Amino acid sequence: MSFLGFGRPQQSSAEKIAAVEAEMRLLTEMANRLTKTCQKKCVPNDYREAELNKGESVCLDRCAAKFFDVHMKISEQLQQESQNRGGGSGLGF
Repeated sequence: MSFLGFGRPQQSSAEKIAAVEAEMRLLTEMANRLTKTCQKKCVPNDYREAELNKGESVCLDRCAAKFFDVHMKISEQLQQESQNRGGGSGLGF
């Protein structure tokens, strides 16, 4: 039970661990999508050099920035919709 009955109840250790594991899975999936998407878009399949050239580096930088920008906008929109429905809690990712 929370302090004076306000707020949400405390999570058990198992629940905290499960929540952290779920968040780690989501972050890993997001990193994998980012890598796959931006590599497909910016790095040709026929590697000509061991290092990225300037164009590839700039493309990857912009791709990652856009990916995170879109992710944040979608997260904010989902959180707003959740609050409008009375859920009160956002998705947090």
